[in-house]
Amino acid sequence: MAKNFVLLSMVSVLLLSSGGGSGFETVRERVHTLFSVECQNYFDWQTVGLMHSFKKSGQPGPITRLLSCTDEEKKNYKGFHLAPTFEVPSMSRHPRTGDWYPAINKPAGIVHWLKHSKDAANVDWVVILDADMIIRGPIIPWELGAEKGRPVAAYYGYLRGCDNILAKLHTKHPELCDKVGGLLAMHKDDLQALAPVWLSKTEEVREDRAHWATNLTGDIYGKGWISEMYGYSFGAAEVGLRHKINDNLMIYPGYIPQEGVEPILLHYGLPFSVGNWSFSKLDHHEDDIVYDCGRLFPEPPYPREINLIESDPNKRRALVLNIECVNTLNEGLLLQHAANGCAKPKWSKYFSFLKSKTFAELTKPKLLTPDALQTLESKRQQVDDEYGRPYKKIHTIFSTECTPYFDWQTVGLMHSFHQSGQPGNITRLLSCTDEELKRYEGHDLAPTHYVPSMSRHPLTGDWYPAINKPAAVLHWLNHENINAEFIVILDADMILRGPITPWEFRAARGRPVSTPYDYLIGCDNELAKLHTRHPEACDKVGGVIVMHIDDLRKFAMLWLHKTEEVRADKAHYATNITGDIYSSGWISEMYGYSFGAAELNLRHLINKEILIYPGYVPEPGVNYRVFHYGLGFTVGNWSFDKANWRDEDLVNKCWAKFPDPPDPSTLDRSDENILQRDLLSIECAKKLNEALLLHHQRRNCLDPSSLSTSNRVKAKEVASSRKFGLFDGRDFVRSNPAPLNYSQSSSVPAVPDGQFSTLRTWVVFLWVISGFGFFLVMLVMCSGHKRKGTKSKNHKSKRRSFSGFII
Repeated sequence: MAKNFVLLSMVSVLLLSSGGGSGFETVRERVHTLFSVECQNYFDWQTVGLMHSFKKSGQPGPITRLLSCTDEEKKNYKGFHLAPTFEVPSMSRHPRTGDWYPAINKPAGIVHWLKHSKDAANVDWVVILDADMIIRGPIIPWELGAEKGRPVAAYYGYLRGCDNILAKLHTKHPELCDKVGGLLAMHKDDLQALAPVWLSKTEEVREDRAHWATNLTGDIYGKGWISEMYGYSFGAAEVGLRHKINDNLMIYPGYIPQEGVEPILLHYGLPFSVGNWSFSKLDHHEDDIVYDCGRLFPEPPYPREINLIESDPNKRRALVLNIECVNTLNEGLLLQHAANGCAKPKWSKYFSFLKSKTFAELTKPKLLTPDALQTLESKRQQVDDEYGRPYKKIHTIFSTECTPYFDWQTVGLMHSFHQSGQPGNITRLLSCTDEELKRYEGHDLAPTHYVPSMSRHPLTGDWYPAINKPAAVLHWLNHENINAEFIVILDADMILRGPITPWEFRAARGRPVSTPYDYLIGCDNELAKLHTRHPEACDKVGGVIVMHIDDLRKFAMLWLHKTEEVRADKAHYATNITGDIYSSGWISEMYGYSFGAAELNLRHLINKEILIYPGYVPEPGVNYRVFHYGLGFTVGNWSFDKANWRDEDLVNKCWAKFPDPPDPSTLDRSDENILQRDLLSIECAKKLNEALLLHHQRRNCLDPSSLSTSNRVKAKEVASSRKFGLFDGRDFVRSNPAPLNYSQSSSVPAVPDGQFSTLRTWVVFLWVISGFGFFLVMLVMCSGHKRKGTKSKNHKSKRRSFSGFII
């Protein structure tokens, strides 16, 4: 009796500790983790990494590897012991079509596990991962917000087939198609309904070769490789599953985590680097590193080195995640080698680090933060519910002209766009005359929509290039089929630091978002009363604009007309009326925007945390998304002003760049505000130079080390000039050799290919004739010297002495 009482007491304690005494809570904790692999070395080292991180993370419940192998593969396979394994028939070669598509093994394996595994009968929640992942903390479905009928998943934004004809062809409910993958956490009942449809939809999409094109699928190879991902999304839509989409739980090493977010999954599907060190899983496709005693992946930099490499705290966090990923893989390999019976490896600094308390502390299980749990639904605060879409489509545009000045700005903006995580596409609106286009060389710098130039107004003859911005936006709207709900409008002289999305900044139809331009004092005086019927609706905004496409279509024509109207109103150009420091009507386009928006009663959400000018002191804790380097700025003795580079062709001259800003480690840290200001200024300048460097590499510029001796001497002289404060930047541009197929000066049109070939032939011919002539002259001089004898030598000696005196 006493024994029974003790047992009952223990059970009660266990029930209370697991869920407040509720039997439902106890059942709720039955979680099973699955991942799918094949019988290959490539998946074996990934398995070792995932299994090791699973044990470290504190993930509840068991884990099962779904191992897809043919009978022939199993005969030679060495890795059965690497994980708890459930063998499933291989469908890499489809039994019916003969199609070779190994990715189909994932849904096929899950279907087989649900039907034949005893474990599947004793589980309520399933977490599905990919093998190339590192778990950093427990993934508990209900803590992530998963519910029956509402799985949680990571966002896969490139699955554009959810928005186009692909979804309409392959599901009866295209409006339910979610762009998700990577991490999946769902109730087992949902998985049982979904799994067979996931498999059949994968087969269906894989066989639909007519729609494999990149513009339909987002598959960069256009080979149907991501058919399994569409099989999942279309299958979930078919059975009515709507996901809670989270963009914070999983991160690709190399990406920058959002501030306040602690990701619990690293998905190393893409290459990443830290300084000169890099890692790519594809470099280890045939690697038997699991069975090669003592061999690890190349060791990454140590944590303390990261502080020297990167000063920005968010970027530093990203680099720490990069090294954590590979260090965890290597720690798993060390332990697996020991389990394989390998001899204890010789001591090394790196082995010692992996076994240290420091590393154990760095990689202890991570707990979810409130920011990490935030879904895209809650982040965007769905202000325009009539669309019912889980994610708004965005298109970013910016306006430029056919000049070197805008070309280097374009290179900087495009580079930062690709790094920022800004969703959607980007288009450069390029305004050029026919003559300018004939000699323009920068067509490949960005996706481009060509616009007739209005720099010289066709009616008034007024020279005002700024009008090209509204004119180009109007032309783009009227000539392109735009598949986007929100448009983000930027200026070319901007650097993106992070995404600008309507859901985060609460833009909606009838409610655009912009940044403050407080100097537009004309919104408060007679200028607004003269040029809009609703002066009270005039907002002092500009720079970054986020506007619904429907609003932009109504507004663009007014923006252009109001710009023409204000530009023509020369009687009110005065600084005290406009705020234009030059009193020249130069900011007429900005007033055209504000007055045009006021005409439609478009009131803006004005957000001062989106944009900052380098040189301004940032607000503490604000993560600005855009640098607008429209004004000059300085850090110590170094300075940058875009106007000084108006005529420099940095894009077509190999290795041309701006003077390097100071090293962050040299900054005075006594004033935190000044320090943060200078760090942002340095970041902006470094990003521009980084963009130019990558651009020159893409253009296949010659290695600078292959320059001629004279050019190396000249480069050395320039470096000395910089050292002694004699460097203004422009000499550096000229000292860099341009490739032969580019114009050497922005004022000289490019030579057509045929003319260039002829010119080159003549240059070679003249060079040969000159060389031959020089040889004859030297021959004559030498023979003359022999005839003149000693007298000539004495005369020559006197001349040399005299010349030296003059010098």
